[in-house]
Amino acid sequence: MSDAIPLSLASHRLAALSWGDAAAPTWLALHGWLDNAASFSRLAPYLVEQLGIRVVALDFAGHGHSRHRAGDGDYALWDYCHDVLDALDALGLDSAPLLAHSMGAGVACLLAAGLPERIAGLRLIDGLGALSTPPSGVAEQLRKGLLAARRPSSPSPCYADLDSAVQSRVRGSVTPIDAETARPLVKRNLEALSTGGWQLRSDPRLRWPSPVRFTSEQVSAMLEAICCEVLLVEGKDGILAQREQAARARAAVQGLTRCVLPGGHHLHLQAERVPAVAEAIVAHQLAAEGR
Repeated sequence: MSDAIPLSLASHRLAALSWGDAAAPTWLALHGWLDNAASFSRLAPYLVEQLGIRVVALDFAGHGHSRHRAGDGDYALWDYCHDVLDALDALGLDSAPLLAHSMGAGVACLLAAGLPERIAGLRLIDGLGALSTPPSGVAEQLRKGLLAARRPSSPSPCYADLDSAVQSRVRGSVTPIDAETARPLVKRNLEALSTGGWQLRSDPRLRWPSPVRFTSEQVSAMLEAICCEVLLVEGKDGILAQREQAARARAAVQGLTRCVLPGGHHLHLQAERVPAVAEAIVAHQLAAEGR
């Protein structure tokens, strides 16, 4: 399987990893919150080999090797839409299929609803729609966001070596993740310090609460507006499963194809689960193309 080729896009604002022939049909891959382009390092080579495509995995702003937002710039979900659009423009693509995980799946859904002419299909992995806040919780959500932004900024954590950083990610992860699965993500997110040791590249502001979120009604309306074909690959032990909110989200998307596979939230990066995820995506794509 081919090694990834690093890319610099949008006047060096965004970084990415690319697998496959640059002349092949391109899929743009979008990672989850606090992850990076290495999220697709185990899945992309399978898809390249079996579908004859090119996969370009983006580092969202503030993640991986991409630049942090300037000044007091926010990291709202809809702001990442511009990262995707800038990447499409830089790659000379009028439209492309999106392969997206978790938060990236939320960004993909917003784009498919708001700018359907730029999106040629969605391949979502354990993510659909966006986090929402009921009207009764809007003031409290705003309070959290405002207070977080006014606290003194904290430096990024430092680690003696890669293993220490990996163990920190495993312990502090919002969703369960093992060391072997976390290792590619953490490795891409570290930079060497001149004084020795390693520091996280990601912007500490990524952990700030969003001051504003969509309501559940707005999320449903966004999902209902999606008109391209959608494949949703879920981990049996992932974040969607049988949750009521996930069921409502699935019901809102017309023509959604759902595939539930063994694995957790990062099943596309779990070494033993990757072949099954690839098989599901390949089978769906070949059926969509009538092959």
